[in-house]
Amino acid sequence: MLTILETHTMATFHYIIVGQVQGVGFRPYIYRLAQQHQLTGWVKNTVGQVEIIVQGQSEPLNQFQQSLVAQAPPLAKPQILSCTACPINENLTQFEILASQAQSEAEIHVPPDYFICDDCLAELHHPQNRRYRYPFINCTQCGPRYTIIQSLPYDRPNTSMASFPLCADCEQEYHNPADRRFHAQPLACPSCGPQLTFRDKHTEIMAENALKATVTALHAGKIIAVKGIGGYHLICDANNDTAILRLRAHKPRPTKPLAVMLPLKIYERLDLNKAIINLLTSPKRPIVLVSKPQNLKLSPHIAPHLKEVGIMLPYSPLHHLLLNDFGQPLVATSANLSGEPVLTNNSEIEQRLSQVTEAFLHHNRPILRPADDAVFKIICQKPRPIRLGRGNAPVELELPIALEKPTLAVGGHLKNTIALGWGKRAVISPHIGELDSPRSLDVFQQVITDLQQLYQVQAERIVCDAHPQYASHRWAKQTGLPIHTVWHHHAHASALAGEFPQTKPWLIFTWDGVGLGNDGHLWGGETFYGFPGQWRRVGHLRPFYLPGGEKASRELWRCALAVCWEMGADWPQPNTELLYQAWQQRLNTPKTTAVGRLFDAAAALTGVLSTANFEGQGAMYLEALCQSKYDRNDIVLPITKNVQNLWEIDWAPLIPYLLSTDSSSQKAIVFHHSLAQAIQAHIQKISTEQEIGQIGLTGGVFQNRRLTETTVNLLQQQGWQVYLNEKIPCNDAGLSFGQLVEYGHMNSAILTKNCP
Repeated sequence: MLTILETHTMATFHYIIVGQVQGVGFRPYIYRLAQQHQLTGWVKNTVGQVEIIVQGQSEPLNQFQQSLVAQAPPLAKPQILSCTACPINENLTQFEILASQAQSEAEIHVPPDYFICDDCLAELHHPQNRRYRYPFINCTQCGPRYTIIQSLPYDRPNTSMASFPLCADCEQEYHNPADRRFHAQPLACPSCGPQLTFRDKHTEIMAENALKATVTALHAGKIIAVKGIGGYHLICDANNDTAILRLRAHKPRPTKPLAVMLPLKIYERLDLNKAIINLLTSPKRPIVLVSKPQNLKLSPHIAPHLKEVGIMLPYSPLHHLLLNDFGQPLVATSANLSGEPVLTNNSEIEQRLSQVTEAFLHHNRPILRPADDAVFKIICQKPRPIRLGRGNAPVELELPIALEKPTLAVGGHLKNTIALGWGKRAVISPHIGELDSPRSLDVFQQVITDLQQLYQVQAERIVCDAHPQYASHRWAKQTGLPIHTVWHHHAHASALAGEFPQTKPWLIFTWDGVGLGNDGHLWGGETFYGFPGQWRRVGHLRPFYLPGGEKASRELWRCALAVCWEMGADWPQPNTELLYQAWQQRLNTPKTTAVGRLFDAAAALTGVLSTANFEGQGAMYLEALCQSKYDRNDIVLPITKNVQNLWEIDWAPLIPYLLSTDSSSQKAIVFHHSLAQAIQAHIQKISTEQEIGQIGLTGGVFQNRRLTETTVNLLQQQGWQVYLNEKIPCNDAGLSFGQLVEYGHMNSAILTKNCP
């Protein structure tokens, strides 16, 4: 690195800067910094890096280096990879930005899409500004990135803005070092940039009048598909019961909660805690799941039977204009057929969602790849990602162990993401969704291709879930590349351990719906001991048999019958005689240890929900019931060694209580607290046999705030250090990262073992 030079010494230095330094105004910043200190030289983009030559006197050079990282633009995350002295070059008479260079070793960091900055927001609402009410205003510190970048280096010809030539005024801003739009690649204005179009069955309206037509249609109770940064939203008045019920019926989305976007004037009146405010206003601008604010008026059909609602703030200039003009909260749910990735193409959405929407607000800036809104929830005072998306993805993480070859991890079947790993770098994609439809598989393959092209890394092997029926597994087998399978719950455990590398052994609870275990049964209530690459199953939930197999994940009454029949209890249900006979003979009746299915059984037994139409619905309804005062003792769940020498949590004592006459609310509270106490007792049993360094809680069940916070409080009171996922979701969206971590450790162990 550069050392302090003697006074009046002339010198030249060559910097290579890595990290998030493209698409964040870093080159213009370097230009201004060099001008400020009267240095000569140049700055240019290479593939994923920024290269700098600076020449001048010692004191200005020292000041330049001190400011280089410390005063970087807010969105930049620069790291000085190298700084070397060079010979004096008398031809360097000024400082300039050189053309980008594509021929270099790739060290790429792709920026996510950014929310509108305060400076652009002020201009958006200033009547004298030439971009007044222009829905695509942006600068070097805001606007789309990931969804418009075709390739790197990040220059306008390599983005979807290439088809919008700059007008004279924008051209002047682009080349003016004193302007904050100096080298802003998505730069646009009403004269030369993208435009809006409103379309319904009868009309087509352009530009500013398109926005007016949209607001008028919303006031009339219509459902509009609005094109944003990473895809379309289906938007309607969040207080219009008729419109919301029509949206639910036609999407279809019968009861799954809908996200709401709030005008700033309404958001500012809400009584929210600091953690939620910080998350809502963070650069990610995610959907945040919060307890329904008392002074927020919303239709009861937004999130039926739940105490939480997903809210977000407008993040693009178009959303700000729309919310400001409408003046009230809007439903803003992903424009897709349920389970599929969000739609991005103007003509495709008219073909596929014409039965849902009554009008469309298009724009003509192409979205090169979808990015749904990110979703977060505050658990244990920290933001926990539920879904990766626009604003925080692609997510870049450091792997705890270097991969020998570039590796692609293709995740699970539900909530799919993919992860690309090379060396110690891992890049996790935005949410793709359920791989049940042809379009989902098309996007899955598109994202795989895109990530490899963007980061200029070609995978040489693939890691996938061991379940042979997962679409991601089947796709991996068709590639012809070497594949390695990872057990579902090992990937969950390794995803958490990969976020927090430790030297002491983990004890990790991986609780979720179901995933294939290495004994051929459906796991989901597992306890693992050890480290990535060498997990040892030391405990699990008492198994039971699911009548009807996969149907039980939707028909929760089947789960209820399963636990009752398992312990010889009676829960009368009509027309189940043949089902009982099949259950007795173990016909289409898989064995499971899944806590998620136990939650489903509890939801049915308490009368909360018998049939679900979205994953986790029963568990969410149970959690929502945990509002009244807790005035009962927990039910002690026995923990004993089974014939496999594994500690087994027996849920049986819960069943008589769930069938009792207590209120549903009390039953839900006892259920949650009893499971938390069982985790605590489980740890006590295992700690008599093993040295435990720290505790981990992961898997979709731990999205449940009541269960997780109760468990963490109990364990911390006993002095345990407890870890939850912070950067990736604990649900199946985190599997791809966990697969990379697990494979990396397993492969390293094999290589070490084979070393001479």
